[in-house]
Amino acid sequence: MNTQLLEQVRQLSVNEQLELLEVLWTGIEERNAIPPPSTAQQDELARRLADHLAHPDDVVPWSEVRATALDRLGR
Repeated sequence: MNTQLLEQVRQLSVNEQLELLEVLWTGIEERNAIPPPSTAQQDELARRLADHLAHPDDVVPWSEVRATALDRLGR
């Protein structure tokens, strides 16, 4: 990794870093170069799916999730 470039990025404000991240991710996405999930991520997805299949009624409706999230944001 280019340490000089990394240091320049660290000098950016958080908002500028987030904007850069968005631009970089969009470029990766446009090149269709999104990496596959890691082994740990695949394992976690499998665990969550197994838990859901074992307890299909243990869910929270989207409307409740959304309302809770908006309450936390103060909206």
